[in-house]
Amino acid sequence: MSVEPANPVAAVRAVLPSLTPAAQSIARLILDDPGLVVRSTITEFSVVSGTSEATVVRTARALGFSGYSQLRFALAAAVAKEPERLVPGDLGPDDPLTDVIAKVARAESEALADTAAQLDPDQLGEVVTAISEARRVDVYGVAASGLVAADMSQKLLRIGLSSHPFSDAHLALTSAALLKAGDVAVAISCTGETPDVLVPARTAAEAGALVVGITNNPRSSLAALADHTLVSAGRETAFRPGALASRISQLLIVDCIFVGLAQRRYDTADAAIRATRLATDRYRNR
Repeated sequence: MSVEPANPVAAVRAVLPSLTPAAQSIARLILDDPGLVVRSTITEFSVVSGTSEATVVRTARALGFSGYSQLRFALAAAVAKEPERLVPGDLGPDDPLTDVIAKVARAESEALADTAAQLDPDQLGEVVTAISEARRVDVYGVAASGLVAADMSQKLLRIGLSSHPFSDAHLALTSAALLKAGDVAVAISCTGETPDVLVPARTAAEAGALVVGITNNPRSSLAALADHTLVSAGRETAFRPGALASRISQLLIVDCIFVGLAQRRYDTADAAIRATRLATDRYRNR
């Protein structure tokens, strides 16, 4: 029995890269105008999408629904609950800055809400436990995800945990090969298919380390490899590659891990934060 996604639009966006070309074209139609599905019978939608009804049904199932009717009902419920979230349209080259501000702000707030809604507390708790008990934590990420990796390592160091970020694939591989059981490797990739992140993560797993994946795509190679996968939300567009919506959703997960660790290790974390704050205050006031 299929378990329908809580947020149909976020679910479509998350699995888009893993779909077949025909299914991707249907999924993009759904993302461009979710209301189209609500207004259309399966016959009407197949005509608009230029595909067969069977292809539409297979795509609905690939998206996590038992069929087209269930996808349609889920989108209708989403429209009724939050109609403003399903207004079609993305940033355009001629958009005035007032529209740019509104669209970007909405995208960021939606990314945070969607990530929080689909973040599994049990998975998060297991990740917190593993990192809390780890000898060391490697964090892999490149480009925009590299910034998130650096942020995570900085936070872990702040509470006294041994952590290093790697955005260079060769250095990441060198470190990953030296990990062992009891260590944790955190791999961050929006698509879950970034070779410079995926290969070090696989090397870390082969060395015996526990692998945590942070990705937008729950069906990606990274998700399949990781012992624990934390799914972020947010989309990238032609005008916002490496979009803030993707980064901010990853940062939300990192912050949840950090707070969970600070709670779990309250006494040592509090002492470490006080010590590091004192050191930086002395540096600024010298």
